[in-house]
Amino acid sequence: MLRYSWAAMRRVAQIAATFALAFLVYLVLTLPSGSLGLWSLDELLAGAVISLLVALVSHRLLWERGGWRLLNPWRWLVFLVYLFGPFLLAMAKANLDVAYRVITGRINPGIVKFNPGLKTDAGRTMLANSITLTPGTLTLEVDEETGDFYVHWINVRHVDPKPEEVCGPFPHWAKVVAE
Repeated sequence: MLRYSWAAMRRVAQIAATFALAFLVYLVLTLPSGSLGLWSLDELLAGAVISLLVALVSHRLLWERGGWRLLNPWRWLVFLVYLFGPFLLAMAKANLDVAYRVITGRINPGIVKFNPGLKTDAGRTMLANSITLTPGTLTLEVDEETGDFYVHWINVRHVDPKPEEVCGPFPHWAKVVAE
């Protein structure tokens, strides 16, 4: 008789749930493209294979270290508010600022270090991606032990900036959504 440990069964359940979530996202993203009703057989097979690979590689990220909180629908609603509110506004302002600096030549690029006080990988990843997607800034590295961010900034005003000076309200929103 085969006996499985609770840890092994939990891991299989985590992989299965991650597969189901990834496959559902795939189906939603490819909704109007199929020939057999909504999806073609090739699309369904490709989606299943891709979802299985994603589940095998990333199930730990979703389920361990507090990843459950990212499945909360309220956090997704707050994320959408962030995405279409403060993030979109910051991106528009950054585009105008970079255009101004390119035209006038008033740039003072450099690498700055700051600590936004984020504790989770999800929060740090959200902040790093928000910074990198905004013109004029690029996240170079995040120190896993201290939580320090190293960011290339187009207009360094001083050596030791506060997080809000470099990336605006992004750290606050990363805490609200991902921590």
